[in-house]
Amino acid sequence: MNKSATIDFATATHAPVQTQALLDLVAGEARDSLLGVHEVLRRELPQGRLAIYEAGGGSSSFLPVDVLSRSHVTVVDIDEDQVRNNTYADEAILGDVQTYRFGSDTFDVVICYNVIEHLPDVEAALLNFRDALKRGGMILIGAPNPRSLSGVVTKYSPHWFHVWFYRHVRGDKKAGLPGHAPFPTLFHPLVTLSNLDTFAEQHGLQIIYRKQYESPRYPEMRLRMPAFAALVDAAARAMNFFLPARTDVRHGDYHVILRKH
Repeated sequence: MNKSATIDFATATHAPVQTQALLDLVAGEARDSLLGVHEVLRRELPQGRLAIYEAGGGSSSFLPVDVLSRSHVTVVDIDEDQVRNNTYADEAILGDVQTYRFGSDTFDVVICYNVIEHLPDVEAALLNFRDALKRGGMILIGAPNPRSLSGVVTKYSPHWFHVWFYRHVRGDKKAGLPGHAPFPTLFHPLVTLSNLDTFAEQHGLQIIYRKQYESPRYPEMRLRMPAFAALVDAAARAMNFFLPARTDVRHGDYHVILRKH
């Protein structure tokens, strides 16, 4: 495998094994879908020790506690601050997930959560993930829906607006600082769910979980800024009225699990 720089976490103190990412989600469709993802992973993963590749690794894991506790986790991230913020990896590598390659049949699971929307070459990254998986291994993708209301706003608004939203609507005072979201968003065509479906079919990957859900930003706004959230919800309902049945522009995110044939 090619290798840039490695930060060994073997001597670092591990934080308590908690799915802080789940705890941080307010009640709503996003949390329900992540719980559904956890059930699929528990059911489909082999017993015993697991090898996990996390492509882009922040400060908390999206894996269920019982899976994380029996896993050797390798993180690859291009941002040194993100690498250093990670508290649960057994090995953290400073590198680009689009070009960094592991040997074949290395991992049981690849986690790619809130990452592909930031990549200029999503196809290269996904093929690297597939090649690194063992037969029957899985890729978990969590990503925003570019065709939703929040996706369109994100795509066509400047980055300073994203930072403002995180700081003043979400209440994240560290937003935009080194190693902290939001990061510049590119929306490669493969981030669109229908294109991702086609890619999976063409490259030996079976979809075993697929769920679009209301972005967690909506329940967050309803809790923090109810008047503003009511206006956004009203605008979303008006847009939905003119769209095909079952379309909801608030479905701003999705989870997909792909299994390697």
